[in-house]
Amino acid sequence: MAATDFKDYYAILGLNKTASSDEIKKTFRKLARKYHPDMNPGNKEAEARFKEVNEAYEVLSDPEKRKKYDQYGQYWKQAATTPGGWPGGGGTTVDFGGVDFSQYGSFDEFINALLGRAGSNASSGRNAKWNYSNYRAGGPTGFGGFEDFAGYENRSAGSSLDTEVVVSLTLGEAFRGTSKRVATGEVSIPAGVKTGSKIRVKGKGQVDPYTKQQGDLYLKLEVLPHAFFQFEGENLVCEVPITPDEAVLGASIEVPAPEGMITVKFPAGMRSGQSLRLRGKGWPKPKKDERTDLLVKIAIVPPKEMSSVERECYEKIKANRTFNPRSNINQMLL
Repeated sequence: MAATDFKDYYAILGLNKTASSDEIKKTFRKLARKYHPDMNPGNKEAEARFKEVNEAYEVLSDPEKRKKYDQYGQYWKQAATTPGGWPGGGGTTVDFGGVDFSQYGSFDEFINALLGRAGSNASSGRNAKWNYSNYRAGGPTGFGGFEDFAGYENRSAGSSLDTEVVVSLTLGEAFRGTSKRVATGEVSIPAGVKTGSKIRVKGKGQVDPYTKQQGDLYLKLEVLPHAFFQFEGENLVCEVPITPDEAVLGASIEVPAPEGMITVKFPAGMRSGQSLRLRGKGWPKPKKDERTDLLVKIAIVPPKEMSSVERECYEKIKANRTFNPRSNINQMLL
């Protein structure tokens, strides 16, 4: 066994020991997306790097685990370079910082026992192997697409055995409902979920290696931003540009809705910022066969370029206009 058995999780993420939790999370997401197997098909080196990044994040994102790693990790490295003090070497007992490292055959076994991972046992550490496939809740090859991956957090969701997995959904997936594959299998996600929604899967969390009790799996859902639709309370909202003549005269135009294009009739005299409420065309209501409303906000957009005929028409309107929107503005003086 060599000193390189020690894993410097800070170095793996390219951070120093003073990194904040936000810095750790931001760096993890960046690296996880970079090395995600869906983005690097067939690249074993990227998959191995992805595993390292996930493992580093599992330890450093949890305050208690990070504290233990900071406290005992340094002793492991010291033990690994001490003559006669190889962890698991020939029955030699080496005790650094109150931990007997001789019971562990590798740094992985030490970490597994330290973090309480299922299947780790300090007394039989040399024979215990961590099955990486059980850790792939963050998504290496278990997810159908790159968008499915948003990160993995193994933290308390109720009891110490509960596991929480953050899953990202496109707006379309959240609108229609979908299925996602996590480490424990495929989970159905109903239509109408939003960011912050949680789905509980009973009996699919961590297993206590001694009592054999199993916690629950919680899916914490994150709906990715959309280029056109946003949420405004319970309703969906979008902004639709119209031309000055459409604003003055009114018009019927095609507007995107979640289920497809629909024709919307705008009355004459609409102003920028005003909205039309399309009832029942918004977001699905959970457990109900109903939908919220879709608010279509108006944005009057003048043309940047005009033909000679268009310019001539606008000049005629300007010369003959009787309406003055600033007629009372002089009364606003202090």
